[in-house]
Amino acid sequence: MSLNVITKEILLEDGRKITIETGKLAKQAHGSAVVRMGNAMLLATVVSNYDAREGVDFLPLSVDYQEKFAANGRIPGGYLKREGRLSDNEVLVCRLVDRVLRPLFPSDYHAETQILISLISADKEVMPDALAALAASAALAVSDIPFDGPISEVRVGRVNGQFIVNPSPAQLAEADMDVMVGASAENIMMVEGEMKEASEAEMLEALKIAHDEIKRHCAAVKELEVAAGKTAKREYCHETHDEALRAKVNAELTGKIAELVKLRISDKRERTAAYAALKDAFLAQFTEADAVNKTLVGVYFHDLEKKVMRDIVLEEKIRLDGRKLDQIRNIWSETDYLPSAHGSAVFTRGETQSLTTVTLGTKLDEQMTDTVMGKSMNKFMLHYNFPAFSTGEARPNRGPGRREVGHGNLAFRALKGMIPSDYPYTVRIVSDILESNGSSSMATVCAGTLAMMDAGVNVKAPVSGIAMGLISDGDRYVVLSDILGDEDHLGDMDFKVTGTEKGITACQMDIKIDGLSYEILTSALEQARQGRLHILGEMNKTISAPRAELKDHTPRVEVLVIEKEMIGAVIGPGGKIIQEIQASTGATITIEEINGKGRVEIFGTSKDIISAAVGRVKGIVMTPEIGEVYEGKVKSIMPYGAFVEFLPGKDGLLHISEIKWSKVDKMEDVLEQGEIIKVKLIEVDQRTGKFKLSRKVLLPKPEVEETQG
Repeated sequence: MSLNVITKEILLEDGRKITIETGKLAKQAHGSAVVRMGNAMLLATVVSNYDAREGVDFLPLSVDYQEKFAANGRIPGGYLKREGRLSDNEVLVCRLVDRVLRPLFPSDYHAETQILISLISADKEVMPDALAALAASAALAVSDIPFDGPISEVRVGRVNGQFIVNPSPAQLAEADMDVMVGASAENIMMVEGEMKEASEAEMLEALKIAHDEIKRHCAAVKELEVAAGKTAKREYCHETHDEALRAKVNAELTGKIAELVKLRISDKRERTAAYAALKDAFLAQFTEADAVNKTLVGVYFHDLEKKVMRDIVLEEKIRLDGRKLDQIRNIWSETDYLPSAHGSAVFTRGETQSLTTVTLGTKLDEQMTDTVMGKSMNKFMLHYNFPAFSTGEARPNRGPGRREVGHGNLAFRALKGMIPSDYPYTVRIVSDILESNGSSSMATVCAGTLAMMDAGVNVKAPVSGIAMGLISDGDRYVVLSDILGDEDHLGDMDFKVTGTEKGITACQMDIKIDGLSYEILTSALEQARQGRLHILGEMNKTISAPRAELKDHTPRVEVLVIEKEMIGAVIGPGGKIIQEIQASTGATITIEEINGKGRVEIFGTSKDIISAAVGRVKGIVMTPEIGEVYEGKVKSIMPYGAFVEFLPGKDGLLHISEIKWSKVDKMEDVLEQGEIIKVKLIEVDQRTGKFKLSRKVLLPKPEVEETQG
């Protein structure tokens, strides 16, 4: 069988090359493509059913990204030794791709569609997540599935003031900005990133650089589509409408919905109930004989509700709950709410509330992440929980889904840069959302900051977060600060920004319309900055700086820096010495080599435990000095003297002649094994390194009586 392999190349400015290939692998899929950069290769496939399931009025799209361990010559860990459920990192990549693709499918296309992206070859110099969306877009382009693409995504990092497109892992480790941007040739559609207190202008510059590169990717994918002969897409009919019913809904309900909107009902449940009652009243006029399609009524009512709400907000510049465009909902917060947690906070903004805890642990509590690209250890964790009761719903609790993983990651990226790199504790933040009506991830950022300061974590600066919205009809637009859930749903943009007083630390943006200008983005960023500062001011009223002291029940830590050569002495053969110190003192001790030195972290639940363990370690690493006096323990007794452990792991000979000034006939007459005595180091044998001790030099020397002549 002959192959019709089609290849397109994209050259980056620094000489690196991206290759897109189709026609060789996975030809029974409706579309497939392989994207390669260096030795990194990703296979993307797409399959879409030709018919929609009955009653489905949305796009059942699933996007899965998985990294194959064989791609990097590794065998998975665990009992089964095979790839299992997607890791959090893979879920985050799925979300990045999904958020760019989903808005570009036709709104009336409802066939179940599955996109699979697999890392089939890895390269330590290439970050594959930045290529996943390009691979998916190429697979769609060479299929007959209707899609208003192409699109692509790129990562932009800034290293030493220079922006780099798709940087290597080593370059990204040095970057002060890490922004992933997804876009079509015409419009930016998705932004996700973190930065070290960057300005709004710097962020916009990164977006422009990313979009310029994406335009080149889209041109290459378009050429691939033409070469594959897939410019014509399949025909479909997944919706049947009743235009007479739509007209009746519009005629009878436009004015009534407008009246409801202008009531500016601030309570979410009351507002929802009011609109539901209006729809029910409309349906009440029909009998069973009328055979009205209630599903279509719901669709038309929703469409009308959205249009009327948007028109009124654009015209009157007043929002659903009566707020001004830039007005933040009422905020109250409290710290030290949970007496047994190391740190806790409640943050409430309007009808959104987070109860957040902070736990401080040892190095042994670090999280190990095992991915295809290698293993890493994390000293900072943030977990976000979104139970059903927070929105007044009842549904099974199946653990964190993709939304929870994504929202938690955004808050994680917002806060992680504020913890000093040498902070000795492992920090875990848990945000439980107790109420939700817009921007619970931003409430998590605020509550996380408050809880860390309550725990005494010496954060560099407080961080707040805000969710911005947009409503635009092409000619007019309004930017909304601190959006409600309904405003997110009816609006054209969901833009979350977090930062300190100095600048932005993380962002996440999803855009639902074409033609979002940089003028609008600039306006939204400035309005977000003002909102962030307002929220920071409210947070400062509760707690403005980290507590000076840890809470009594928080484990204490002492950090010692020792010479590299002494690491083995502290650990001992087979870990014998360090295990004995931990067992006898109750402390937890970890040691690692950093920059040619040994870093010893000693954790304990009390100052006495810490002090005892520190003394033992210092005793081991201390260099014995001639002339110094030590308190030692008699380890063994010999006819010629005793061996005394004067420092942990260091024994010296106390000769029988050095015990006291008078003659000693038998050792057992003066010393017992286990006895604690003071001794002085009087000599170190340069050849053998053995220590010689004296006790008598610490005793008063008897006077010599004069003889009579």
